[in-house]
Amino acid sequence: MRIGTWNLAGRWGDAHLRLLESLACDVLLLTEVSERVEVPGMHRHLTRGVMAPRRRWAGVFSIGPLRPLPEPHGATALAEVTADDGDERVVLASSVLPWRSCGSAQPWVGTTSKERTAHAVDAIAQARPTVWGGDWNHALHGREYAGSMGGRAHLLAALDDLGLRAATSDSPHRIDGLASIDHVAVPSGWAAEATRHVAEHDGSRLSDHDAYVVAVEHR
Repeated sequence: MRIGTWNLAGRWGDAHLRLLESLACDVLLLTEVSERVEVPGMHRHLTRGVMAPRRRWAGVFSIGPLRPLPEPHGATALAEVTADDGDERVVLASSVLPWRSCGSAQPWVGTTSKERTAHAVDAIAQARPTVWGGDWNHALHGREYAGSMGGRAHLLAALDDLGLRAATSDSPHRIDGLASIDHVAVPSGWAAEATRHVAEHDGSRLSDHDAYVVAVEHR
């Protein structure tokens, strides 16, 4: 199974669709999703809340049928799919997590970046996602420039409690010397390999984020 994540920055056009199709993913965990986004052959579920006009916080896209689940947090889309063997249900979460300057307006709760991140992470963790990805606004090691060290520690503890590992932890950011803040976490027992895909077309950026794909083998 191939799981992709990409922050679209609210943009959408033919070049964005071509990049997504080139990733050849079974599941896409997208963030900052224009309401115009449609991926042929994939089902979609978007957050009810908007972060800007006609831009939803996050979305889950899947080749297999999706069953939308109640949102654990306003910036997280949650849905369920059936695994290939038909016996196991897989819960997919796509999230935007707080960034340093996001403030305390909805859906964020708390007065500091650490508090806002902890509040969001705790709500999502209660849903017990099988696969969790999106724009987490936190590197998981090294320099922290978008989130907070306290938020990172809380996020890593939650992943450990859920039995998940971020396969993208060591993936590079598009800015040299920084680690990715876009992630895909899968069960620790799954074999997983992450790749970064530069989000450019004809020399122009399609988004201020690159895309990431995690190829997993479900044991």
